[in-house]
Amino acid sequence: MAQEKFEEIVETFEFLDDWEDRYREVIDMGKAMPPLDDALKVPATKVDGCASQVWLHPKIEGGIFTFEGESDAMIVRGLIAVLHALYAGLPVDEVVTVDAGAELGRLGLNDHLSAQRSNGLRAMVERIRSVAAAA
Repeated sequence: MAQEKFEEIVETFEFLDDWEDRYREVIDMGKAMPPLDDALKVPATKVDGCASQVWLHPKIEGGIFTFEGESDAMIVRGLIAVLHALYAGLPVDEVVTVDAGAELGRLGLNDHLSAQRSNGLRAMVERIRSVAAAA
C-alpha cells in the first residue's frame, strides 16, 4: 500500500484525462519542491544513468527514510517529487518492499516517458533502494 501523499497523486492522475495535463502536474510538483543545497550536489549524491543531472540526498532519522533531491530538468524534478511521495516517511526496512514499478505504473508513467527518462527513473529507484538496504 502506497503512502497517502502518493495515493493523492494517483487520484489526481485519475481525474486528469489528458496525458499532457498529467505531465504538467508532474512538472508543477517538481517546481514546488525546495531546492537542494548546492553543497549536497556532489559526486556521492549524483545519480548515474540519468540523461539529466540528478542528485539524491537520502537521510535516515529514527529508522525513517526520507530524501532531498534535485535535477536540472523540470520533468525529472517532478519525478523526484513523485518518488518522494512514494518513499519519504516510510520506515527504512519498508522502502525495499515497495514495488516501485507497480506503483508508478498506476500513474501510467511507463507509457509516456522516453526510454532515457525511464532508465533514469529506474536509476533513482535503485539508488533509494540500495541506500535503504544498506541501512
